Amino acid sequence: MRIFSEWIKDFRVSIANYAYYVDFNKVYRNIDNIKVELNILNALVGSKTIEQDFIQIAHKYPEVIKCIPILLAVRGKEIRVMEDKQYFVYDFTEKTDITTLSIFMQKSGLFDLISTRVISNLYDYVLGIEVGLDSNGRKNRGGHLMEDTVEVNLTNLGLVSNVTYFKECI
Repeated sequence: MRIFSEWIKDFRVSIANYAYYVDFNKVYRNIDNIKVELNILNALVGSKTIEQDFIQIAHKYPEVIKCIPILLAVRGKEIRVMEDKQYFVYDFTEKTDITTLSIFMQKSGLFDLISTRVISNLYDYVLGIEVGLDSNGRKNRGGHLMEDTVEVNLTNLGLVSNVTYFKECI
């Protein structure tokens, strides 16, 4: 029979390693894919005529459109919005009507965020968003760390991987 208080004394305070908190390689990889486009959009920071400036930039550099969802911490090419019992789907690809995207930017608050200099640099802003989004991956990293911790204990007991214990089963 096990005594619970003895068993719990063996628990560790944490199983987190340094990589548990944020996968910075993934963060940098994600932001590197859009850094040029974000720097083009930096021209909008502090703009007094942000709507017109956005339309002009998006016409000249349509590849910047793909950056808009991540400004709202959304990964993907579509954002769905319900307004006054109407359902809108905004597509953030180069084929999308720029005036429609301008309306989205206004209604979502992005124009206000960028034009009022609440932020000074979209690259740094998105870097922060990517770190925040990646922190959601902690539960997966935590699960893998726990698997590794249990595996060490099993092998210390003399069990053999894929013979007397299985790390994962289908």
